Amino acid sequence: MSVVSLDSFLNTKPLYYKEIDHERVHRAYACLTPHIRCPKTIHIVGTNGKGSTGRMIAHLAYKSGLSVGHYSSPHILKFNERIWINGVDVSDEILEEAHQKLFILLGQEISEQLSYFEYTTLLSFMVFEKCDLMVLEAGLGGEFDATNVCDKELSIITPIGVDHQAFLGTTIEEIATTKIRSIQNNVLLAPQVYDEVINVAKNISAQKGAKIFNVQYAEFSIPEVLEHIAIQNAWPSYLIDNAKVALKALDIMGISYQVHNLENLELFGRFYPLTKNIRIDVGHNPLAAKAIAKALDKKVVLIYNSLDDKDYEEVLSILKPKVKRVEIIKIESQRATTLDQIENALQNIDLSYSEFKNQIDNNEDYLVFGSFYVVEAFLKRYDVSK
Repeated sequence: MSVVSLDSFLNTKPLYYKEIDHERVHRAYACLTPHIRCPKTIHIVGTNGKGSTGRMIAHLAYKSGLSVGHYSSPHILKFNERIWINGVDVSDEILEEAHQKLFILLGQEISEQLSYFEYTTLLSFMVFEKCDLMVLEAGLGGEFDATNVCDKELSIITPIGVDHQAFLGTTIEEIATTKIRSIQNNVLLAPQVYDEVINVAKNISAQKGAKIFNVQYAEFSIPEVLEHIAIQNAWPSYLIDNAKVALKALDIMGISYQVHNLENLELFGRFYPLTKNIRIDVGHNPLAAKAIAKALDKKVVLIYNSLDDKDYEEVLSILKPKVKRVEIIKIESQRATTLDQIENALQNIDLSYSEFKNQIDNNEDYLVFGSFYVVEAFLKRYDVSK
């Protein structure tokens, strides 16, 4: 069978669908399971903190001597960022080899039916089949997410807030239920903003007979070395919280680790200091905005845009006390909010704004925030070496 390249194949698939057949990825996975091995799996669902928590777990487990894969989404600049294995993003060669094998195992009809995210999730399984541990970040929701097709040793529930209401529900209870129904045997519940999430987690855990572990940050003693790393890397409090969850997850899994190995972990896109006066963060919802507002110790120029399903006016309202002005950056996405809508939101909350013109004032501090697309657009347009 002649198989087109991975790039060509993925380019035929739209990134977004109004309706999805949630059973098709399960049918595809059933075709796949006789032919591949599935490592022990940690599944991460939630609204915020999934990527950094997952990377901390994967990094520490890898440094302890295990072979580890971490699947996350979306990517910022290159697809390979989604599939991290043993300390590095997967190579083009390994990706292509996995795609050729996967396409042939599934067959043309099933491969073409699968969505972009469904196919690439199964692609990560091909890459990770010889690993000792696989860390999977849910893309959207939990119960119906493509990452929920395989058995998992541990489910981690990071903070849940309001996001993707069109797909997940309009209330915190509905959103939490959709996410948490993905659990199996063991559940690690990170501290939550909303009590409703805790109640949903307890109810679903009881229904499924799952053991629930509840991390309380206040009761979790921080190793001195973690405090040192946080100061050295200028981590905001939310990244320290995510590290606590990661350490607890490894304890539950019985995986040994050395906390000092977090010292050289780069969390690109997570309140990341790109230069001495520019930070980039891929957050995009009110929960993320609250964490960023708390982390900022000075007023910044906000380089911003938003996808149309986000509550951008609330996000901007939350950030307003820490923002001098907003510079709107154009992004390439079929889901991008129109410029008029962003401008209306800024006018409603009385924040001054202009268009981002690829110019950075070295005497100002900047935050690039709004989505992966915003960070991608900024990195493509601004030469940080200047």
